[in-house]
Amino acid sequence: MMSHRDNICKACEGTGMLSDDEGWQYRCGVCHGDGIYAVSDKERTARVMSVDENNRMLD
Repeated sequence: MMSHRDNICKACEGTGMLSDDEGWQYRCGVCHGDGIYAVSDKERTARVMSVDENNRMLD
C-alpha cells in the first residue's frame, strides 16, 4: 500500500507551485497545482503556457 508521502509531486515537492530562475512563480505542470501526483495526472494532456518577451511564463 502506498502512503500519502509516496504520492507527493517530486517536481514541486508538494507545494503545487514552481518558480523560475528570476523567482516568478507558476502552477506546477506535473501535478496541475494540487501537490499530489496521481494516476489521473498521467492522463491529462500538457498545456502550452504563454510567455512574455523575456520568456517568463504567464499563468
